[in-house]
Formats: sequence, C-alpha cells, structure tokens
Amino acid sequence: MAAKLKKDDKVVVLTGKDKGKEGTITSVDPKAGKAIVEGVNMAIRHTKQSQASQGGRIPQAMPIQLSNLALLDSKGKATRVGFRMEDGKKVRFAKTTGEAV
Repeated sequence: MAAKLKKDDKVVVLTGKDKGKEGTITSVDPKAGKAIVEGVNMAIRHTKQSQASQGGRIPQAMPIQLSNLALLDSKGKATRVGFRMEDGKKVRFAKTTGEAV
C-alpha cells in the first residue's frame, strides 16, 4: 500500500497528550505503522556520560501512531490524503483543497 504520510510532511496530532501540536515527520516506520515527529511525544532519556558525549537527561521524540496524525494542507488545516493519476504518475492530494501534495 502506498504511504499517505512521508518524511518531511507537515502534520498535526489528532489525539493524545500532544493533541493540536504541529511538527515535521523526521522518520516513518511503515511496518509498525508509526512515525517520529519533531517536538511531539517527547520522553526524557537518561544517558551515562562518556568521553564522546555529555550525559544527563536528554529529551527525545518517541514514535507516534500514524492514525493519530493528519497532514496539513496549504491553508494550515488538517486533511485526509488521497491518490490520483496525473500525467501517468500516481500523486498524493489533499482531500480538503484537492491540490497535489
């Protein structure tokens, strides 16, 4: 199945503790159905100090379910994603505005 959400897409969180927050997808795991969004679903990771890095409490973005994310269209509103053929190529489009993503 084609991916409706991809890396570098601007998304908004629909449910959960970060509802309403917006961010950019940094990575997607289609097998698990999860994505990591910059600045969303943050957790504190405790790391030990080493010669290479400082150690301490480091905030890290954790994966969030793809079903809890919605793509932002050009007007900044949440939209669903559809597929259509344009010039022999399959392209994603925003269902609210109808324009290609």
